[in-house]
Amino acid sequence: MEDIKAYIESGILELYVLGDVTQEEKSHVEAMISEYPVVKAELDEIERSMEAYALENAIEPSEELRGKILNSLLTNFGDDDTFPTKKEPVKKDNVIAFPAPKPNSFYKYAFAACLALLILSVAALVDMYNQLNTANTQLVALSSSNQHFSSTVKFMDHQLGIYRDTSFKVIKLKGTAKHSSALMLVAFSPIKKQVMIDMADLQLPQNDNAHQYQLWALVSGKPVSLGVFDKTASDSADMKQMQSIALAQAFAVTLEPKGGSVNPTMDQMVVIGSF
Repeated sequence: MEDIKAYIESGILELYVLGDVTQEEKSHVEAMISEYPVVKAELDEIERSMEAYALENAIEPSEELRGKILNSLLTNFGDDDTFPTKKEPVKKDNVIAFPAPKPNSFYKYAFAACLALLILSVAALVDMYNQLNTANTQLVALSSSNQHFSSTVKFMDHQLGIYRDTSFKVIKLKGTAKHSSALMLVAFSPIKKQVMIDMADLQLPQNDNAHQYQLWALVSGKPVSLGVFDKTASDSADMKQMQSIALAQAFAVTLEPKGGSVNPTMDQMVVIGSF
């Protein structure tokens, strides 16, 4: 019985019903049907299932198409001159002729229904794939927006923290005669020896690649360099910390060759301010 069960589950009976077997496989199936009733019962059940599926999914032709087919059949029958006009004597022999099997259109309907279901499934999968791609793009954009918002909040907290620190003094550096619209804020803490530039409110002309701005502190009448910086978009969203200093009476900014100068170029002074 185990061999019979394995034979039934092999799928050969379904292929037999669909006509997708070799002559040798067909003969073997018919031999099994004759010998084992359980195989015959399984084959009958497969045929009934497939016929029920075909009937359930059959497509009713339109009235116009039905009329064309019937007219075509009547015309062919009317023009057919292959029917014999005389009855020829029937030769009797010992060979018994089996009736030709009737054509069965069930398999055509079943194949068409399966193909339609396959097309619908592929279309549904493509649509779902497109929706997933759209959702993924929206998530990436939302994540980028959240990161930008987080960075902005972090900068504002840092900026407010400095301005709220009573040890810091905020000095407004105003533009010179050549740069009257220039403006810059410097936060200086003598106790912490820190000098910070507010890059968000920096109002200086854009410097080129060959030059940089240099911050100077006036200490006992002498200029002391506190480092260089650029007026670029990448620097405009943070407080930039310069070199440490404990004492200063004033601050100024000059435009110097890239990397800075030992002494300030006085005719290139852009902003200046004191306490």
